[in-house]
Order: sequence, then C-alpha cells, then structure tokens
Amino acid sequence: MPPRPDPFPFVAFHALVKRFGALTALDGVSLEIAQGECFGLLGPNGAGKSTLMSILAGLTPAQSGTAEIEGRPAGDPAARRALGLVPQALALYPRLTAAENLEVFGGLLGLRGPALAARVGELLEAVQLSDRRDDFVRTFSGGMKRRLNLAAALLHRPTLLLCDEPTVGVDPQSRNAIFELLEQLNRQGMTVIYSTHYMEEAVRLCSRVGIMDHGQILALGSVEELLKQAPFAEEILFKATPETERLCGDLRGLGQLATATGWHRFRPGPDFRLSAFYLATERHGLPSRLFQVQRPSLETVFLHLTGKALRE
Repeated sequence: MPPRPDPFPFVAFHALVKRFGALTALDGVSLEIAQGECFGLLGPNGAGKSTLMSILAGLTPAQSGTAEIEGRPAGDPAARRALGLVPQALALYPRLTAAENLEVFGGLLGLRGPALAARVGELLEAVQLSDRRDDFVRTFSGGMKRRLNLAAALLHRPTLLLCDEPTVGVDPQSRNAIFELLEQLNRQGMTVIYSTHYMEEAVRLCSRVGIMDHGQILALGSVEELLKQAPFAEEILFKATPETERLCGDLRGLGQLATATGWHRFRPGPDFRLSAFYLATERHGLPSRLFQVQRPSLETVFLHLTGKALRE
C-alpha cells in the first residue's frame, strides 16, 4: 500500500486494544507521533509500553484498533524496514565477537560485502566499542551489551527507532553514551520512540511525553505542558518543631498545609506570594535555611494522575 500524501502522522495508533487472557495490556490507545520527534513513553513496568512497541514492530497482533508507520500498517514489509528495534531483552550472541554479531544481523537485513563491513565499523565507533570489536560478547559488561544492542538496531539506517527501556542495568558511562548517540540521531532527523520508567531520561531526551499506566495514555504533551497538570506550582517543606508550629498558625487558610513524618508541607494558594511567606518567617525569627522550596516534576504529575509513585 503506498504511503498517504502529506500531511499525515509518521506513527499513528488508533483505539488499540491488546489483551493477554484476563489482562488488558492496552485499553483503547490512540496516539500520533510526528516525523523527527523524540517521543517518550513514561510509566511503570506493566503500563503497556512494551506491548505498544511490539505491536508497532509487527511482532504482536492487536485484538482491535490499528497501528501505522508512514501510513502503512504495522507488520507491512515496508513499515518493518523503516524501523529499528532496541528490545528490553538483549538480543545478542554471547559466543560471537562484537563485529561478528553485527555482521550476522546485517546479513539478515540484506547487507553484504564492503557496505556491511563499513557499516559495522561506523556503528562500533558510534557506540564506543571499536577497541572491543574482536572480543567475545560474553566478556562484555551489561552497559557494553546494551550499546551493542543499539548498534544492531541501526545497521539498516532506519527512519524510526524504537527503544524499549534501553538503559536497564547499565553503568553511568554507558548510559551517557547511549543518550548522546540518541540525541545525535534525533538531531539528524531520526524519529525516536523511547520507553522508560525513569523520569530524568524522559526529561533529557524527549520533546513530548505520554504518561502511561494500566494500558492507557493518562496525559500527553511536552514536559512543560505536563507540569501544568501538577496540583501545585510550588510547595515549601520545613521541619515540624515548636518554633515552626507558630508559623503554621499564620499559614492556615492561605493554602494547603499538611504534616507527615515530622515535616510540614505548605502549598500556597493562587493569590499567595512567596515574599509574604518569608515575611512571616522573619516575624517569627526563623532563618530561610529552614525552608525548602520545591517545584513539581513529572513524578509529581504521575503521582497526581495515578495516586502512586512512578516506580511502584
């Protein structure tokens, strides 16, 4: 089937449903992703992120709904050629060297001869493994295996890269190397869909984020847009002591005040200025170092939407 004329979404899901027995992994997911985006799927394990990617890669059928790449249904040969998949489970041969692994995968993708050899060299350099090209993968650290896993997905120069939790169990050096390569690829125009349950990864890499839980997209937008869904703009934390208890009397009725595990948490009302708060602290002779001002994060938004922390 020829691709649809522009404009059309580069990736599109419509009313996607997938069940595994009594478990509903995807519950009517609809989503569009533009060409050149780095789009994040943020949610805990079991949210449905891997299932969504598996359907898009043509590896798992859906009960109902559609998934398309460049107007072609997922699983269509042209759609599958357009994508590279970095699976959560490592897909490498431990008894082969790094170069031999890429040569095997490149052969399966139709690459041969000098073109394959050149591409293997390029990618080993890109993932910072050139000096280990002839070493057996079984001797690699977890982070090195993750980097090689990424290289294997890039052999055929895909236009869409699916990354399913690609930094699980990696060291900080490998994590940063993976981030830098993904950022470079995205700047060069590659569309990236990045699944993670690490908030900081989504913030660093993704121009837009979908927060998932229980097979549904709960919120969608840029990080800045999602932060607007937090239940507060800022909050002030301070220890519960006899001295700060007197301050609490001034704050009641001016916002939300809660106390737990020895700490007060004050969320100012919409018309309350921080300057007024610090004037109140001065009246009670309380130094500013006793108070911590915090602004909402994606973790805050997720907790607000689901009632639980991201990693629960």
